Amino acid sequence: MNHDFNQDFFSLFGLQRRFAIDAAGLDAAWRAAAAQVHPDRYAASSDAEKRSALMLATRVNEAYQTLKSPLNRARYLLQLSGVDTQEENNTRMPGDFLMAQMEWRESIDDARADVDALESLSRRLRAEVKGLQAELEAALDARADLDAAAVLVRKLRFMEKLDQEIGDAIGTLLD
Repeated sequence: MNHDFNQDFFSLFGLQRRFAIDAAGLDAAWRAAAAQVHPDRYAASSDAEKRSALMLATRVNEAYQTLKSPLNRARYLLQLSGVDTQEENNTRMPGDFLMAQMEWRESIDDARADVDALESLSRRLRAEVKGLQAELEAALDARADLDAAAVLVRKLRFMEKLDQEIGDAIGTLLD
């Protein structure tokens, strides 16, 4: 295990710095790294070594959570390239995307009392998210179009919020 806190999350797991990653490879690399820095392995060590192991374990877990999520992985890649996705303050979106968002919200409102309708919306939404993730992969890995990737990250964040709304609505009905 490399104890270099300055290395990026991809290097930590021996992965190429790209959006498309092998999920099984990431899981295996995380398990190996987590086992290596698990605090139990340092029970007999000095306090400084215990602290260092705990910091490494925290970093390994943070890296894994970041790379496991496509949205977080894209954000991280953009951050490594010095690009701010401006999710908090840049809500400008193409008009057709904003119209689609309004239609999604109306569909969710219309389906609030119907679990089957909500689950159908959830499946449609996930299919759309997969399409956006494919666009994101092309923008980041094939074209290195960081501006397009930042817009796609903002779009995916909108979609994530819609997915959460649908999940909350289903949860309310099932309670």
